[in-house]
Amino acid sequence: MNGGALALSAAQVALTQEENAAIARGLKRQDPELLDRLIEQYQHRLLRYLLFLTGRREVAEDLFQETWMRVLIRGAQYNGKARFDTWLFTIARNLVIDLSRKRTMSSLDEMSENNEDDRPFEVPMAGPSPLEQFASREDSAEVAEVLLTLDASYREVLVLRFYEELSLEDIAGVTRAPLSTVKSRLYRGLASLKPELERLRKHRPVVAEARA
Repeated sequence: MNGGALALSAAQVALTQEENAAIARGLKRQDPELLDRLIEQYQHRLLRYLLFLTGRREVAEDLFQETWMRVLIRGAQYNGKARFDTWLFTIARNLVIDLSRKRTMSSLDEMSENNEDDRPFEVPMAGPSPLEQFASREDSAEVAEVLLTLDASYREVLVLRFYEELSLEDIAGVTRAPLSTVKSRLYRGLASLKPELERLRKHRPVVAEARA
């Protein structure tokens, strides 16, 4: 990375930090105009995240509204040191877990605890990931469909990494999981994605022919 790129990166970081600080000040004042701007800016990302976590639009929409109510009520808790979107996704995730517990279901973490071990996994960095390859073609709807069939904790990490473009460290903050666990879930999720997508595509031509 050259000096110009480093300077640009530092400027971007400084700008993001100032934006986060401004959001923190506005939330402490319960600024209604700020909240409107935040909803407009993050509504699509937040709803998409909730849709992938819950798999049900009506539940996701209810939690979407509740998340913004929590932002309004607990805005003073945001200090601007972390990215606003990671704080927002953390609130949403906690609401999903609370709902799961009320329905006597497993938490997102508990869903995959029996499937994970302590062996370290590193995400391959050479070339685009399977999710990036698939989503860049004409099958984004199929990718979304397959994601909903994956283990909830794998699905969440994939969505946060490749849809929301959070760093592994930020994902660890949102999910409250060790960085090694985040890497493991990302690796396993990517490994599960391709065969499931291929299985879906093999099944669909048969269905189409049967309907013809």
